[in-house]
Amino acid sequence: MKSQVKSKPKILVVDDEPDNLDLLYRTFYRDYKVLRATSGPAALDLLAQEGEVAVIISDQRMPIMSGTEFLSLTATQYPDIIRIILTGYTDQYRCQNKSMKR
Repeated sequence: MKSQVKSKPKILVVDDEPDNLDLLYRTFYRDYKVLRATSGPAALDLLAQEGEVAVIISDQRMPIMSGTEFLSLTATQYPDIIRIILTGYTDQYRCQNKSMKR
């Protein structure tokens, strides 16, 4: 019998805090191939190398590029990716306004 190896869908997690990246990796690695990036620009580079992923989970507050800025840059090139923004802060209003304007 041939063994069918089912490839895992890819998920990209983006956060500037290593502990959060590790937590997200441990949460999803059984069901997904988890790609990790510590910034928006690093995540864009990773996407260029890896191609499409099923889901992107990004922190909102990061240096260099915010999560909403990063996700808006991915929207045109990768329109089918599911995008999730995480934040531990109460800047929900700002996140909603930025995402609604796109």
